[in-house]
Amino acid sequence: MKNSYAVVTGASSGIGAEFARCLAKEGYPLILTARRRDRLEELESELKAQGTECHIITADLSQKEECYRLMEELSGRTIGVFINNAGFGDCGVFLETDVDKELDMIDVNVKAVHLLTKLVLRKMEKQDGGYLLNVASSAGLFPSGPYMATYYATKSYVASLTRAVATELKEIGSNVYIGALCPGPVDTEFNSVANVEFALPGITPEYCAAYAIKQMKRRKVIIVPTLTMKMATVGGRIIPLAASARITGHQQKKKLTKNS
Repeated sequence: MKNSYAVVTGASSGIGAEFARCLAKEGYPLILTARRRDRLEELESELKAQGTECHIITADLSQKEECYRLMEELSGRTIGVFINNAGFGDCGVFLETDVDKELDMIDVNVKAVHLLTKLVLRKMEKQDGGYLLNVASSAGLFPSGPYMATYYATKSYVASLTRAVATELKEIGSNVYIGALCPGPVDTEFNSVANVEFALPGITPEYCAAYAIKQMKRRKVIIVPTLTMKMATVGGRIIPLAASARITGHQQKKKLTKNS
């Protein structure tokens, strides 16, 4: 699929920007989208200076119409890789957190991911190939996440959807890949947007993106960087649900204390 484009949503910073850099090194021409045009233009200039073909599309994917507009702009191109990365989080007591921010989170983390997954997979199926990687979180592999309740729920949706669709594609013998990246803490702007300071040390976005692409090529469905998070997510599934919620909530509550 090297004669095709790689598309990255939420490409203006963090993991999204690093995915763009990694895929540029792989030789893909790029199409990058995010809300912040100035950030996209900076990254576009950087990549073009290195000889990469790069196009930017400013879009607010919380709006369904913008998702359709993005796909319309991609209609004439073959898409080899699609990184469904746009998303954000929030931390706090559910009774007190901002409901508008939470509903926006659901629009971006769930509705946009769902819609783009469906539209991109249909396009790739017609192409008879392609890689679609949904950026979820290790949060999506735990039963629940007190004090980040909405965020955990949105990422659980992404992980569940991805697993189910991967099974369907395998059963029909499709050449299209779908997977979900489920990292633990990553040192990006996510932390400030979500009002958190992680209790565990974070990995770099450079390592996260490079590891994800490597595992994507191996067609791994659920991708969890670092042994620590792999062990934590397994533990979260095998202990009783109530105990898992208490342990997870204890870790999240530390973030509230640090930011109070």
